[in-house]
This record gives sequence, structure tokens and C-alpha cells, in this order.
Amino acid sequence: MITAAVALVAAIAAAIGRRAPEAVVALVGAAVLIVFGVLEPSDALDEAEAIGPTLVVLASLLVLGDGCERAGLFDALAARMAVRARGDGSRLLAYIFGAAVAVTAVLGLDATVVLLTPAAFAAAAKARLASRPHVYATSHLANSASLLLPVSNLTNLLAFSATGLSFAGFAAHMALPTAVAVVIEWIVIRRVFRSALEAPGRTPRTEVPPLPKRPLIILALTLAGFVAAGPLDIDVAWPAAIGALLIIPRPKAIDVPLLVFVLGLSLIVRALADAGLADIVANVLPSGSGLLALLGATFLAAALANALNNVPALLVLLPAAAMAGPHTVLAVLIGVNAGPNLTYTGSLATLLWRRVLRERGEEVGHREFHLLGALSVPPILILGTVALWLTT
Repeated sequence: MITAAVALVAAIAAAIGRRAPEAVVALVGAAVLIVFGVLEPSDALDEAEAIGPTLVVLASLLVLGDGCERAGLFDALAARMAVRARGDGSRLLAYIFGAAVAVTAVLGLDATVVLLTPAAFAAAAKARLASRPHVYATSHLANSASLLLPVSNLTNLLAFSATGLSFAGFAAHMALPTAVAVVIEWIVIRRVFRSALEAPGRTPRTEVPPLPKRPLIILALTLAGFVAAGPLDIDVAWPAAIGALLIIPRPKAIDVPLLVFVLGLSLIVRALADAGLADIVANVLPSGSGLLALLGATFLAAALANALNNVPALLVLLPAAAMAGPHTVLAVLIGVNAGPNLTYTGSLATLLWRRVLRERGEEVGHREFHLLGALSVPPILILGTVALWLTT
């Protein structure tokens, strides 16, 4: 177990620090575990086969996001929000919230932090409004609004089959927790940035640009394919791949290092599970669909996400959570999705968001970041889990 744990720590450190290619570190770590017999080759092949459809969906979502950006969707969205805000910070924040929830739900949280955050910057600049409330909204909603659909977060994709739910069934169970999370984020950001939001801006002297129709139609068709996949008994990878092909992909739109990193990470965690970690987690993770059991699963998942990062935390918890039942899996997702807003390293999306800010000359203050997390994360974990419990 020690060898596998060292490999996991090295892979996470590479992803966070970017001092070495995280994909190489993760894949080499997995290879070392196989060579030294910690992970059997047959188990590695089984794990790779199991995660294959998830990687196809992830790659397809990356292509869809890239296609939307190239079609001018996010530029048009920025100009449209700036004009319609009419110099009102709270109104612009409402538009950013709506856009962040929609983009996160359909394209995934990485699209929100990488593509919508610059659009939020641009919209605030056009309207002569403070950017910080709006860019913090993209960061927080990228994590907390990613509860809604199986495609909204890599963690959801990894856990989807373990829930035993259809695409629509997953959304039905997570709709109320997502709504609770979004409302809490709205209240907290409005309160913390009240002065900045009350400062008047201006209405840009330009017409409201039309949103490009083609990418929106493709996204609608892809989403419809996701919903229809369950009743037709087909994998959601198929509509995702078809949507990616329709939007005319280019090879560099697929983040191959990210896919390799996820594969390597899953193999390392499989080795840890086989070495005894699965038994430890199974003994610690609460089981059952009662409120206290679900709250315990949520907070354990949030703690592990902030300690390890949310993807490996989910991979560690998933086997035991799947045995405990679908509601435990969903409670774990609340923890690993919304919980990481508490720390910089809890989610890779937050690290990407910080990089986007630094590229624009903005630096995130520790006090401000952790204040938002301390005010929003605990009530989201508690009330979001209560909302999930109400769906049981």
C-alpha cells in the first residue's frame, strides 16, 4: 500500500504544482505498480476498460467546449450580459450565475472556469463594473453547480454507473441539492461583495449580439441524446461523441494529457483499494439512506477532497459508496463537488481558475477566498444533503 500511496501523492503533487507533466507522473506511477506486482495486469486492463467510456465523454465535452468558443458563443455571451446588465452589478451577477449554471451543467466545470471566467471578466469590463464578484461566481458555481448532471463533472462521470440511475434519474435526484447550492452561493456572494455590486457602472453603447445558433443546436441535440440514452440502453459516450463530431473538432481540442492523467490516477487508486484501502474506507463510510448516514458520507467526502483533491477522493470512496447504495454515492458527490470550494487544492478546476486570473493580472487573496468558502461550503454540504435525503 505504501508504494501505491507514494505514487498517488506524486501524481497529485504534479497536477497541483505543474513542475512535472502530471500525465507522465500518473502513468509511470501506474506502470511501476504493475511491474512490482502491486497491481495485477489483468486488474489494470479491467480498470482501463471500465473507465474507457468515461474518458470518451470527457474528451467529447472538451471538444464541444472548444467548438463553442471558436464559434464565438462566449464572446457573444459576454457582450450580451454586459449590455443587458445596464450598469447594475447585481443584474450582471444574476446573468453570470445563469450562464455558469448552464455551462457547468452541459459542458462541465472546466468549461466554466476556462471559457466563462474570461467572458465574466470581459462583461464586467464592458459594463465598467468590479470583476471580482463575477469571477468568484464562476469558480464557486463550477464546483457547486456541477452536481446536476452526470456530465457536469468528471467525478459525476466516474460515479454515474455506480448509482444505477438513468441520466434523467440522476438529474431528478440532484436537482434540489443543486438549487440549494446555487441559492446559498448567491446569498453569500451578494453579501460579501455588497459594496462592489452597489457601485454603478455603465451600459455599453452597442447592440445586443445574437448568440450563434449552430453550437446551441448541437448542445441541445447532445443533451437530448444523453436523456434518451437510458431508455434506449446505450452508453452516454455515444451521444457525446456524436455531438463532438458534429461541432467539427480539431485534434488539439482533446486534452490528451488530462485523459492520460485520469487513467493513470484510476489505476493507482485501484492498486490502493486492492492493497486494503477499500476495506478501511468501507469500515469508515456510513451506509444507509438515513439523514445522519448521508451527512456522514458527505462530510467524509468533502474532507478527503480537500486533503487529496476531489478526483482521487472520489475514486477512493466509490467502491464502498457503491456497495452502500445509490444515495450514498450521491451524498459523496455532494462532498467531492461542493466541498472543494473550501481550499485552493480541493479541485483541479479551482487551480485552473487561479491560473486564468493570473493571466489577467489578478491575484486571489487568501482571506477573501477562504472567507467565501467558510461561509458557503458548510451550509451547502448540510442543506444540500438534506435536499438529497428528501428525494429518497
